[in-house]
Amino acid sequence: MPIVDLSLEQLKTYEGRNPRPIDFDAYWDQALQEMQAVDPCVELIPAEFQVPSAECFHLYFTGVNGARIHAKYVRPKTAGGQYPTVLQFHGYSGCSGDWSELLAYTVLGCSTAWLDVRGQGGLSEDTGGVVGNTLRGHIIRGLQDHDPHKLFFRHVFLDTAQLAAIVMNFPEVDAGRVGVTGWSQGGALAIACAALEPRVRKVASIYPFLSDYKRVWEMDLAKDAYWELQNFFRYFDPQHLREEEWFTKLGYIDIQNLAPRIQADALIGVGLMDTVCPPSSQFAAINKMKTSVKLEIYPDFGHEPIPGMKDQILQFMAGL
Repeated sequence: MPIVDLSLEQLKTYEGRNPRPIDFDAYWDQALQEMQAVDPCVELIPAEFQVPSAECFHLYFTGVNGARIHAKYVRPKTAGGQYPTVLQFHGYSGCSGDWSELLAYTVLGCSTAWLDVRGQGGLSEDTGGVVGNTLRGHIIRGLQDHDPHKLFFRHVFLDTAQLAAIVMNFPEVDAGRVGVTGWSQGGALAIACAALEPRVRKVASIYPFLSDYKRVWEMDLAKDAYWELQNFFRYFDPQHLREEEWFTKLGYIDIQNLAPRIQADALIGVGLMDTVCPPSSQFAAINKMKTSVKLEIYPDFGHEPIPGMKDQILQFMAGL
């Protein structure tokens, strides 16, 4: 098998390269307090798309920094009782899928919500308000601001946790049977959500993004989805005089540092030929999870559709 990263044996013990800020836990505890103080002003608006077996809604809520956040929400039409629920998160630059893509979980008797990440392809609002570059790069957005609480992905991670808390409070939802899932950026957001909302019971994350930034840069893979890392240094620190400072600040939004907080059982899919989110960056997070992890390895696959993986996720969530 061709090798694009460490061997599988090395991957299983790899602990990551990116620095972890010393106040990481306090940072996220403060962030969660800010989120919990926000009045979400939740709206459920019936969608134009409807089917006989389910009800489809546009779900809007106010997130941190005053942004109005959108998700699609679908619940099965059944009489009484509470449903398990699956939250879904999309890939970098994308949006929540077609309504028909949400219906698979209603077959299991689950409701489901799919978040639109602020500032990307869906209907969520991005309120901005940071110093420095906002061109194309969401990873580096807010990196130059003196206040690390203005990092863009801090807000997005909190949006995932806030969505989970909102849905858990719906009368039809069993808050003790909630799962989260996504691929790439969505996989990272699933991990962040499960870390920041401890009631989440299952997390399915496929080749997660937003992990071990320094390792990605050192592998010369700061391109494609991670392109903005290289571009940031070229524009704002061409001699890397403040390299440690920048990577340490990125550590606040590095999912490997959130992974130990997860209390949910996990299903993780990794393609060993992935040159977009290299396997070592993914294992940096996987190896820090302290709960049961079902690891699915695909030696010949990269950052691409993986045969049978969606079926595995659906069956994994059926355990809710």
